[in-house]
Amino acid sequence: MSYPKNHMPLAELTSSEVSNLWSSYLKSNMELRLFEYFYASIESNETKQVIEKMLNQTENSINELKEIFIKDNLTIPLGFTDEDVRVGVPKVFSDTFILYFCFDLTYLAMSTYPIALSDCTRNDVREHFQKNIAFFVKIQNELLDLMLSQGVYLSPPQVAIDNEVEIADSMMYLNGFFGGSRPLNAPEIANLSRIVHRAQFSKMVFVTFSKLAKTKDLKQYFSKGRDGLQKVLDSLQEILEKENIPISASGDYKISDVEMSPFSDKLMLFFTNTCLGIFCFAMISQAMTSSLRTDIVSKLDKISEDMKKYYGQGLLLAIKEKWFEQPPQLVNRKV
Repeated sequence: MSYPKNHMPLAELTSSEVSNLWSSYLKSNMELRLFEYFYASIESNETKQVIEKMLNQTENSINELKEIFIKDNLTIPLGFTDEDVRVGVPKVFSDTFILYFCFDLTYLAMSTYPIALSDCTRNDVREHFQKNIAFFVKIQNELLDLMLSQGVYLSPPQVAIDNEVEIADSMMYLNGFFGGSRPLNAPEIANLSRIVHRAQFSKMVFVTFSKLAKTKDLKQYFSKGRDGLQKVLDSLQEILEKENIPISASGDYKISDVEMSPFSDKLMLFFTNTCLGIFCFAMISQAMTSSLRTDIVSKLDKISEDMKKYYGQGLLLAIKEKWFEQPPQLVNRKV
């Protein structure tokens, strides 16, 4: 039987497509609540306009995902509801911090959507991720231009680079211990500075969430995350400072003391476990594969192991609180 070009029967979703759609829905659903609060509390008109675009795109993305779920008889995840955000509470974050927050979310999108696209084959699914990638490329540029115009962009270090082509002639090139270290190369500087900037932002998120959380367990968990990231900063900045490589730091990670949190504990835990946790692992893995000095690899390996333990505790906490939605799984045919 032949079909018109635009009316071919849809193939069943693959396991990769189901997984990517499910993860994308939860991510977008969480971001919708964040953008709702940011849009209501931001004072800068320029930033407000960009957040409005992100809010509208997220709403459209969620609606598209719902259509696919319904079409393929999949259960729509619970995600987050109006009960997970309080739009009318007093402002917690400074405008600059909100700008950093939104910029960070574009990094998350650009690290997850391309991978999702490469795993998918069905046209409607690929189109969904392609549209999201195109949007976030554009909106990331707009946010970057805003940060540059306001003088708050945290630029990677500018360093003098040797223009001569050189071939490593000794295994000593890999040595980072016992005082025989060679100077850092450009990929190592770039990756270390990226992790430091990410850790600075993440630490202040943990500082904020530890104050906003209602339960003792969540407060302790976020405080532990704050302390862990300070150790990351101390460890990596030590390497950079030894070689006089400057790292810019934000002067406006400002938060206000408020009596009522704009976000539920469930949403804050999900954000830290997924957005901060998963993205940090991806960033550290990239740094480890492109770093050749043994002292750097050793430090990054230690950081990775500590993070696995920490975010593992976060997962257990989500299960304990009955907030963890199980990913789609096979029908149990053994019973």
